[in-house]
Amino acid sequence: MTITASTPRPVGDTGLTLTALGIGSAPLGGLYADVSRDQALATLECAWNLGIRYFDTAPMYGLTRAEHLVGHVLREKDDSYALSTKVGRLMTTERHGRPLPPEPPKNPLDPGFVNALPFREVFDYSYDAIMRSYDDSQQRLGLRRIDLLYVHDIGPVTHGEANAHHWNALTKSGGFRALQELKSAGDIKGFGLGVNEWEVIRDALEETDLDCCMLAGRYSLLDRDAEDSFLPIAQKRGVALALGGVYNSGILAAPKGGRRKFNYADAPAEIIARVEALREVCDGYGAPLAAAAIRFPIRHPAVTSVVIGAKTPEQLQQNVEWFGTELPDGLWSDLEAALLATKGH
Repeated sequence: MTITASTPRPVGDTGLTLTALGIGSAPLGGLYADVSRDQALATLECAWNLGIRYFDTAPMYGLTRAEHLVGHVLREKDDSYALSTKVGRLMTTERHGRPLPPEPPKNPLDPGFVNALPFREVFDYSYDAIMRSYDDSQQRLGLRRIDLLYVHDIGPVTHGEANAHHWNALTKSGGFRALQELKSAGDIKGFGLGVNEWEVIRDALEETDLDCCMLAGRYSLLDRDAEDSFLPIAQKRGVALALGGVYNSGILAAPKGGRRKFNYADAPAEIIARVEALREVCDGYGAPLAAAAIRFPIRHPAVTSVVIGAKTPEQLQQNVEWFGTELPDGLWSDLEAALLATKGH
């Protein structure tokens, strides 16, 4: 069966399906550059018109701006969509003369958002915070229905020495219990983690069952970090995976000599060399490197959906075309050989 962008794919036994291609809203919240309201709404409308029915957002994106935008579009649609947002960050602002809480330590994988709304994020993974975050997201979205909740950015890369405290809130102070109750009550269809670290998903599976997780950047054409160590675990446990970051912050989609970002930062020379080796292989087959990058993750049986970000309808249309590109079987083995060769230097 040929998988297209609009192909529905099941999420375990939740009764939920995600389209093979989903749209994330971090770019629409101002990741790297501002996106106007009209442009953001046009991009989301374009996604719908192209058959994409999986929409992902988070309070973090634009400090609540993205949730407002996604909700504005989906409120006018039928119920054929699937929607995920995230918990773990509460948003606050100065009021009644009380100053904002201290800004949390800078997450090395958080480049910040341009033209974000005037809020400060406060990390909290406890029972009460998860419940409040769910209620707050419903109000920002203007929707009664949220299908999936992802615990956002739990893990040592984000939190450093504070991670033990946050992990305790999630596991011992009721964070997972809140998610279990929301699912049992039918308020959500499933929950999981939305992270850049596959190790924390593995650890969470020792605490509770997870339905679907969003993993960014750790299983891509360029970065196979999760391939042998984690994907078999997810498959065995029946955890659906939505894969984000398939372009590794854009380097796999940029034209030769274009923007060189990798994992939200300037790409080092060795990564650029690997990308150019992969590009050379794709050029030999007459295939765009970006098409191989967006198509690569869905080939693994543990992966349910590939989630991409776009700032304009034109970018989104291009992504859908890349996803639908027919690629010869020999390309994959040659790409693997090129990647191994560059890692050997």
